[in-house]
Amino acid sequence: MIDHRICFVGDSMTHGTCDPEYLGWPGQVSKVARAAGYNLTMYNLGIRADTSRDILARWEAEVGARFKAGDAHYAVFCMGANDATLENSRLRVEPEESVANFAQIVTASKEKYMTLAIGPVPVGDPELDDRIDALCDRLKAKAAEINVAYLPVSRELRHNQTWLNSVAEQDGCHPGSAGYGVIAGMVMAWDKWWFR
Repeated sequence: MIDHRICFVGDSMTHGTCDPEYLGWPGQVSKVARAAGYNLTMYNLGIRADTSRDILARWEAEVGARFKAGDAHYAVFCMGANDATLENSRLRVEPEESVANFAQIVTASKEKYMTLAIGPVPVGDPELDDRIDALCDRLKAKAAEINVAYLPVSRELRHNQTWLNSVAEQDGCHPGSAGYGVIAGMVMAWDKWWFR
């Protein structure tokens, strides 16, 4: 039986920070895939506070170490929210660099692995979330240009009551299991998702 190995690479929203079940949305979609009969090995490579610059520096070695010859290899990237964060009154990563980092990462990934990208996730701060929405649009356009499937989630999550309630019940930025379940549902309903 073929082993489907999948790496989810991103920040705290990929990691599943504040999920009391320690699944996050990657764990939830992987659990469903396994129950559907896929021989799936999942690696969560989310790191809190990581920007696209941080992910660019680490993703290739981390993903490559987890994939073995003869298996089916999948990579899912989710980044951008921390890029749009202000630090000392400046963006941690300017949008032009964010787009360039994203393009370099997913272009290299799709040359080796089946690759998808999920848009950055809102964090509950209206001004920051506006910047995340704007960056999401730019990443979506770049993904279309380089032919990588991209799922924008930020605007829908900002108006999803389950998401908002789940974030309010946790730290005001990250959701609990129900909120991550909203993202998981969006991914599993996406026609580009592999495991059906």
